[in-house]
Amino acid sequence: MPNSRRILLTAATFGFVPLAARAQPAPVRLIAPFSEGGVADIAARRFARHATRHMGAGAPPLRVENMPGASGALGTAAVARAAPDGETLLLARVASSAILPATDPRTGYGVDDFTWLGLLDANPFVIAVPAGAPFADLPALLARLHDTVQPPLRFATSGPATLLDLGIRKMFVLAGLPIDAAEAVATRGGGEAVAALLSGEADFLGGNLGDMMEAIRARRVRPLAIAGTARLPLLPDVPSTAEAGLPDMAYLSGWSAIAAPAGLPDDLTRHWEGVIQRTGADPRWIRETEAEGSRPLVTDGAGARAHVLAQIALYRDIARRLGLG
Repeated sequence: MPNSRRILLTAATFGFVPLAARAQPAPVRLIAPFSEGGVADIAARRFARHATRHMGAGAPPLRVENMPGASGALGTAAVARAAPDGETLLLARVASSAILPATDPRTGYGVDDFTWLGLLDANPFVIAVPAGAPFADLPALLARLHDTVQPPLRFATSGPATLLDLGIRKMFVLAGLPIDAAEAVATRGGGEAVAALLSGEADFLGGNLGDMMEAIRARRVRPLAIAGTARLPLLPDVPSTAEAGLPDMAYLSGWSAIAAPAGLPDDLTRHWEGVIQRTGADPRWIRETEAEGSRPLVTDGAGARAHVLAQIALYRDIARRLGLG
């Protein structure tokens, strides 16, 4: 027997298998149901990066996989259909996990198709224009939208059942405008919506602050108003929608949560709830989350499920009031 083979057999006999021969744990997939570069993708990658420190010794790697399409329904439905073995998680977002189930009866999943593990953060809704746009504030943009003599403006959206679309149409109605007061420019996610704004394909945008933060800091995008009743400390010069005359937009906000397929075993549910709690208390995760304009809003699984149910009720009511369902 060659010496090298004898050494390998001897090592295996005593449990000393060379590192390359050891079985590696399969990675856990964290599905982000929107395109790369958007706030869902950023939130997923931020969570995955910091959660690895809180998953325990020998835990499998946590890898983000983007699965955009159908306003987030494609990736969300894929998780609902996956085996509840702890190897597939979802970065749930308001559009795919609340607005679609609330407004589209064709949506092939609901709250009970998931094991909810925890809420992560909330992200303000912002109305913005390119830095060189002629609109000094939100009332100026609304005045231009009321002007039917000039060609209609264009707004970037990530689909008909997303916050980017529903939020702007809600603004139209509150301002006394028709629901189609501007032309929709379709994109696959918040990152692409900002790109459409920067390229001149769209004239304005309503979306998550996290999608716009880099462009705002670079002075390429100018925020006109942030949904809420008070100004955001991160952007103290930007008025709230209440200050701008649209107080009923205050409740609009994006959010992120973590979920798994329904039927996840109790031990895995407790494990991931613990990972989320420890990650949510991590100063580095908190600092990065706040730097992107989001507000840490960490809950357990029951809190996340209650939040999603409340959001579905909210957007069902909004859709009814807008005549969309």
